[in-house]
Amino acid sequence: MRPYPCFDGQTSRLCTLPRVFDADVSIATERLTLRPFGLQDAARIGSIVRSGVRFLPPGAPAKAAGVAQWLSNGVHELRRSGQGLHLAMTGEAGLIVGAISLFKTSWQAGTTEVGYGVHPLYRGRGFATEAVRGLTDWVFTTTGLRRIDLTANLDNLPSLRVAQKAGFTWEGVLRAAVLEDDGPHDLVVFGLLRDDSRFPSDTLPRTELRTPRLLLRPPAPADVPDLAATGADPLTQARTNVPRGYSQDHARAFIDYCERMRLRGAGIAWTVEELATGRFAASVDLRDLDWTNRTAEVGYMTAPWARGRGFAGEAVVRIAHWLFERHGFGRLQLRAAVSNPASQRVAEKSGFVREGVARASLGGEDLVVYSLVPADLG
Repeated sequence: MRPYPCFDGQTSRLCTLPRVFDADVSIATERLTLRPFGLQDAARIGSIVRSGVRFLPPGAPAKAAGVAQWLSNGVHELRRSGQGLHLAMTGEAGLIVGAISLFKTSWQAGTTEVGYGVHPLYRGRGFATEAVRGLTDWVFTTTGLRRIDLTANLDNLPSLRVAQKAGFTWEGVLRAAVLEDDGPHDLVVFGLLRDDSRFPSDTLPRTELRTPRLLLRPPAPADVPDLAATGADPLTQARTNVPRGYSQDHARAFIDYCERMRLRGAGIAWTVEELATGRFAASVDLRDLDWTNRTAEVGYMTAPWARGRGFAGEAVVRIAHWLFERHGFGRLQLRAAVSNPASQRVAEKSGFVREGVARASLGGEDLVVYSLVPADLG
């Protein structure tokens, strides 16, 4: 809220008008211009509406006949109300490739929320992240707003990546908060404050690693059958805490979970392939990353057809070198069930040092605790 202008040095706390965003805003980023929609966009918006693609702001016309009215009035109502604004995301030659909006603005509380959509033909190019960063920079530079919210479905990995890359902080999950055609979805709440660093939170990058026998790469949907077979194997079921009756649905959920874990800076996972055959051999993940103390824990699950060949230990050692040398970590922990001598052998052959036994740590079972520090790698 802003006060009326002073009259003879007098103002009244009761006389206030709602603030509104500038009508002629134009925000230039490296590849985009964010600017208000106008009648000059009628042909492009008409084509978008007729094509049936969905990325325009809420309230956009469902039929081409409503485009002119929307461009002349409807798309501007949010700004006139003081509650936000809708901007076209334009790329090369001024072509509209997306839209981005502020809404739920409270000038008194100093908060707003950002939302966006990108034309399907232009996704995967980083436009959403670039637009969000440009708009949020503009908000903090030109207004008194102090906080910007961003929400995304928990299963919408591309939007989660946009929030992370734009410097937002993952603040929590609202369970079953939105209802869509396929049912309820959990909603992740992100926040960005004026004084935040604006740099992405600490995460480990998706990367490929190699050994003489193995390729370690990010998990992919094609891994689901092999991952499910490994998780359902009786030995895996007996010696790990994977879900009972492990299925392909569990495998798909695990792959998505690993990427969400990475985006939060809490871990990362790899699929391990045998280079000679290209076949799935194991799944290895880092978890419980402590960025302050630079510590992490490693876990793995070897496919039944790949056991006894040293693949898990070879992959773990390669990951340890990468973690210590590239990212400055100083300790990697590994825990293995007392009843799992094979996993203990993997740890010991990989150079881990046995530290003790954590009693009743996994479903009441004792776990042997091992650690690896850079000096152990020689």
